[in-house]
Amino acid sequence: MNTDELKYLLDLNGEERYDYFLSQVADTRDIWILINAENRFLKIVSEEDGVEYVPVWPAREFAADYAGGSGGLTPKSISLPDFFKKWVPGLSRDGLEVGVFPGADKTVWITGPEELNDDLKAELSNF
Repeated sequence: MNTDELKYLLDLNGEERYDYFLSQVADTRDIWILINAENRFLKIVSEEDGVEYVPVWPAREFAADYAGGSGGLTPKSISLPDFFKKWVPGLSRDGLEVGVFPGADKTVWITGPEELNDDLKAELSNF
């Protein structure tokens, strides 16, 4: 993916990035997160409403761009079967939301893990 494509996609609005995320993840069967040196995933607390969420991306390049080389965060892929089997129940149990594909302006589509699960499975049925 070249720089122009990356910038174009990051500049989309939240709903357009969400739709792109669903399509890409259904195609590649991977979701990307950021982890630190202790293998702990990045978790963010929204300043506006205090919602805790895990940001996710449809490709390594987007996660790496978000990390920007700061704080020792590195992209890590999660297979879609692992996401469905382990992450959705774990995030639900821990009361964490999912921040889907943060944009260049740092806006993010926040959704529940079960809702993302359902949307991804619906998208997979189109393939």
